[in-house]
Amino acid sequence: MSVNIVIIDYGMGNLRSVQKAFEKVGFSAIITRDFSQIQKASHIVLPGVGAFGDAMTNLNNLGLVELLNTQVLEYKKPFLGICLGMQLLAKKGYEFGEHDGLGWIDANVVRFKDDNLKIPHVGWNNVDFHNPSALFKDIPDHSDFYFVHSYYFDAPSTYAIGYCNYGVKFVCAIQKENIFATQFHPEKSQIHGLKIIENFANFTKETQC
Repeated sequence: MSVNIVIIDYGMGNLRSVQKAFEKVGFSAIITRDFSQIQKASHIVLPGVGAFGDAMTNLNNLGLVELLNTQVLEYKKPFLGICLGMQLLAKKGYEFGEHDGLGWIDANVVRFKDDNLKIPHVGWNNVDFHNPSALFKDIPDHSDFYFVHSYYFDAPSTYAIGYCNYGVKFVCAIQKENIFATQFHPEKSQIHGLKIIENFANFTKETQC
């Protein structure tokens, strides 16, 4: 199968760093919001930094919500959400009000509540693997990854493949069939992060765990 990776450009965050991570592991990836390019993609990546509500507004205004629903939910193309891109998979986000997300995962995005915590959560934390996943192939359990966020994915364990503890134990990586997502930034997480990028690029329905 030929790999055609598309990084969705919806005006949220530095997408070039994600593109460079794919290039480092031997894959080309294009940054685009063009419908025809997204429709031709074999793999779709949704990174993001910023506010939940702004991100959903941008996705809706660009007509990308319906397109993503078709490409990912109906056509089952491998999908990777990163940081805000993971949070947008939830049903609701509670950053500066209440906002509807894509609703692909039964989850809410809520703010860390512990007053003793430094917010945002910035830096390296270990991730405890929960269920087997192709995303973590050949990566040791409890490996460190780089986080930058003030809100977290509050979800049951159904699709959890990784947990992190920062005052509260929270889901930081998920897989639901062809849908993957990480709260941490694999593109900033050095060798193990690059391995995640490579594992995702190599994922097909035939290799699914």
